[in-house]
Parts: sequence; C-alpha cells; structure tokens
Amino acid sequence: MTTGGVDSLDDLAAKVDEEFVSHRQSAEFKTVSLVIDTSRSDQPTLIVHVDGEEAESLADEVESFLAEYDAHTLREYHSEMDVRVLATLE
Repeated sequence: MTTGGVDSLDDLAAKVDEEFVSHRQSAEFKTVSLVIDTSRSDQPTLIVHVDGEEAESLADEVESFLAEYDAHTLREYHSEMDVRVLATLE
C-alpha cells in the first residue's frame, strides 16, 4: 500500500525521523542518522545511515518505510554494521 503524501525530501526526512525516533534518541550514538545531500541539484538525495549490529534488518525496515512514500531507494554497504539507504523522489 502506498502512503504517498510527501512533496519534498525534507518532508520525507521528517517522516523517517518520526517513524524511527527510538533509534535516534541515544545519548551516546544514534543508530539511524539522516542527511539530505543537495550536491546534485537535479537529484537531491536523502541519506539514511544505519549503524550497529542490527543494521541490515533496520535498513530493511527503513527501505520498506520509504517505499510507502514512493521513494526510490538504493543501498550502500560500507560493512555489515554500516549501511546507507539512499532515497530520491521524482
């Protein structure tokens, strides 16, 4: 089921932040970090950095959540515990 309803990567980042807030409230280290890369003006990208022992399964959840908002995703693996989910909107 497609949720839709986001007009920008800022909106999408806010939705991800709301959904994964429990992974972003660590006093020491956040397992989910968000960055919007605007270096390519034609294709800004939301980068969801997932870190930790459960990175793969949490990245699966993030990717599924992003798909609900019609985001196109791509994964980058930097290690088993360091995964980035890149998301773009049309």
